[in-house]
Amino acid sequence: MVTLTTEEQDSLTAARDRIQLDLQTVLDQQLLPSPLKEAVHHAVMLGGKRIRPALTYATAIMHEPILNVAARRAAVAVELIHCYSLVHDDLPCMDDDELRRGQPTCHKVFGEATALLAGDVLQTMAFEVLNSNYFSQDIEKTPRDMAVSGQQSYVLAQAANRMVQGQILDLSAENKTISELDLETIHLNKTGALIQAAIGMGALSVGIEMRDSLYSQLIEFGGFLGLAYQVQDDILDVTASTEALGKTAGLDQRNQKATYPSIIGLDKATALAQDLHQRAFIALKSLPYSAKDIEPLEGIARFLLNREQ
Repeated sequence: MVTLTTEEQDSLTAARDRIQLDLQTVLDQQLLPSPLKEAVHHAVMLGGKRIRPALTYATAIMHEPILNVAARRAAVAVELIHCYSLVHDDLPCMDDDELRRGQPTCHKVFGEATALLAGDVLQTMAFEVLNSNYFSQDIEKTPRDMAVSGQQSYVLAQAANRMVQGQILDLSAENKTISELDLETIHLNKTGALIQAAIGMGALSVGIEMRDSLYSQLIEFGGFLGLAYQVQDDILDVTASTEALGKTAGLDQRNQKATYPSIIGLDKATALAQDLHQRAFIALKSLPYSAKDIEPLEGIARFLLNREQ
């Protein structure tokens, strides 16, 4: 079972509530024709753990107690990129799934062409948000604001690029036997890159520079957490039900995907997930912050350690 303190649970709940409101605000201001508008809403607003934006928030408030608008924009942007990737992942030419977050996938409701375009517009929308004045009453951005949004755009674009590289490596590994190292490369790109970007953009929002050693430490934590997240995903595909997952269980095996259970076995995969989480905790505790400051990030890590979906 997941053991979270009251403060950690409250932090996660508050992050989900905030990102839901901010996502809805952004979508409401998009002038999209039907059925694209409805498909985008379906892809974004029908639930989800919102882990990536929560990581952005937790990183920012670790440094500054009040969440700033640059972090809020970054959180929306990283979740839009994540949602676009899910829409495309579910397409028949990719993983061919019919369920996502307990609902029919975007292409099952709106057709493949509309789902493809919904993913496309979510990707461009993410960078529009980063470079916008959303959530701010200021008419113009300051030079510092522009510098931060430019750096965040670079980090997110680089992560999205790595994510796509991971996706093609993942597809290329189907029906093949690959090494554990090759599988790690796939997942560090396909899943880990966006998790690292979520943390990195949160750090940038509060003035931590990419050249700072603190930024590198945060990215290291994100690397361990991202890989652990994917190992746990591989395990849940084998052990959890479709109802619990909100997506089709056993899909990896059906598609003959390279996964940690298929390569090293379920027991070793479970041990690896535990080990990666412990490395993440060690990296987190090495940061020059108090136990209270890192509590939101630690809570997310512990939530992910024993998640069941």
